[in-house]
Amino acid sequence: MNARSTIFPAFLFGSLVILLIIRLIANPSRMVIAAPLPTPIPPQPTATIQPTAAPTPIPTTAPAEPQAVIPAGSCPIGAAYPASIQQWCSLITRYANENGLEPNLVAAVMLQESGGNPDAYSSSGAVGLMQVMPRDGIAASFQCNGRPCFSNRPSMEELFDPEFNIEYGTRMLAGLISRRGSVREALFAYGPMDVGYSYADLVLKIQANYQD
Repeated sequence: MNARSTIFPAFLFGSLVILLIIRLIANPSRMVIAAPLPTPIPPQPTATIQPTAAPTPIPTTAPAEPQAVIPAGSCPIGAAYPASIQQWCSLITRYANENGLEPNLVAAVMLQESGGNPDAYSSSGAVGLMQVMPRDGIAASFQCNGRPCFSNRPSMEELFDPEFNIEYGTRMLAGLISRRGSVREALFAYGPMDVGYSYADLVLKIQANYQD
C-alpha cells in the first residue's frame, strides 16, 4: 500500500514532464529564451566648443598733428606776386593773421623793401625781408636826441633769420597802425625818412595791383 502511494505521484510528475517536452518539440516557437539585457553605455561627456575670443585690438599711435601748411595753389596772397615773395607765403600768412594784418599788405611791404631776399642789407643799415633797422651795424650810428635811435631793436644776426624778421616786422607794422590810426599813416612811419607819403602810397599801390 505505501509503495503504490509513492510510485503514483512520481509517475504523474514524470508524465507531465514528458507531455511538456512533447508539446515544446511540436511548437518550438513557444520556446522563449530571455536575452540578457544590454549593458547600458554610460553617457559620454559632450565636448564644449568654446567661442573664439575676439582678437585683441592692436593699439595704434595717433598720427601726429600735422603742421599748418598752406596747400599749393591756395596761398591767400595774390598770385601776381613773384616766386621770391610766394616762397614766404606760410610765414607771411601766419604772422599777418597773428597781428591782425592783411597778408597782401605784408607781401607788398616785403616786395618793396627786399624783393623777398632774406639777406638784403641796405645802405642805411636795414636788414632782411622786412628791412628792419637793427641796434647794431650801420644803424648804430643813427642818433636821436643824443642817443642811439634803435638801441631797443634786435641784432642784425636775429633779423637775418627770415621767420624772426617777418614776425618782428609784422608786429612793428601792426603797432604803428594801432598808434597812427590808419595803414597809410603807419606806412609813412615805417618807410624811409624824408620821402613824405611816397613810400606809403607806393606800398598801397603794390597791394592793390598784386592782390588780384
